[in-house]
Amino acid sequence: MPLINAQYNPKGWFKNGHFSTIYSAKVRQGPVIEFQRERITMNDGDFLDLDWAMTKTNVGPGTKSVVILLHGLEGNAQRSYIRGQASTLLNSGFDICAMNFRGCSGTDNLRLQSYNAGKIEDLDQVVHHVTKLNQYSRIYAVGFSLGGSLLLNYLGAKKGDYLQILRAAVVSTPLDLSASIERLSKWDNRAYQWVFLSTLKEKYRQKQRAFPQDLSIDAPRAMTSLKDFDNLYTAPVHGYLNAEDYYQKNSPINTLETIEQPVLILNALNDSFLSEACLPVGLAQSSKNIYLEAPKYGGHVGFYEPSGPYYNETRVSEFFTTKPV
Repeated sequence: MPLINAQYNPKGWFKNGHFSTIYSAKVRQGPVIEFQRERITMNDGDFLDLDWAMTKTNVGPGTKSVVILLHGLEGNAQRSYIRGQASTLLNSGFDICAMNFRGCSGTDNLRLQSYNAGKIEDLDQVVHHVTKLNQYSRIYAVGFSLGGSLLLNYLGAKKGDYLQILRAAVVSTPLDLSASIERLSKWDNRAYQWVFLSTLKEKYRQKQRAFPQDLSIDAPRAMTSLKDFDNLYTAPVHGYLNAEDYYQKNSPINTLETIEQPVLILNALNDSFLSEACLPVGLAQSSKNIYLEAPKYGGHVGFYEPSGPYYNETRVSEFFTTKPV
């Protein structure tokens, strides 16, 4: 019964989901990490930027471990939640490979396509690249929000080098994309949606200038919601009929029970980005390797602790270094 009794219980304003979400995204500075950037060429001729950090912990020859970190929608490998997780894992003896999705590293990618929750071939190529380095005996992965959806979809698809990942964790992750998009369209989430849309529309305009024959110059005016963006860009450009087709085919809840690796899902009950379907209690209770932890508080990647690492960062490190309960 991998249903974990959460111990997270913050004080004061951090019991409010919106406060913890906004504070963690906009106020928290996070630790400074000395990343080294590597650019790899993708199979379609595009590129991905990987940010590497190496632990100073001596773990001995033949026992080196690496964690691949996947950021959320419109994030990057420099976000405070990525650096916070990286710091905790570095202190636990893991090297870090933080993946920047296409167009998220500060330089626009070369192709018309970018990234989405179902673009598992990009993650597979990163896993294959890390595997070929031959210095790691163990590979782990952590996904945040949309990055968590991508990671679960990759593991559930059972394609490529997915078995190289020994254990995984996802934080504040939509498991039902359609229900989560609908939740984000509600009035209490309008500020978040506006922030996402503002950067997505600007990236669309950059793409339109690069590919004027493929994208309409007028489309951004019709993008008043994230679903509009997915209908007008994500779905048609990446081979889906429409936004709903994209959501249905890439909701991790559909293949969660087929995942072979131990996976920790850490989703807060007061995360306003997530729907009830993102808390699969019944599945966790009957599963041997899907570990669900659903604290009452934490917002969206907002598991604040007054000193030291965030709660989610400690829990992920514990999940990778100890036998799951």
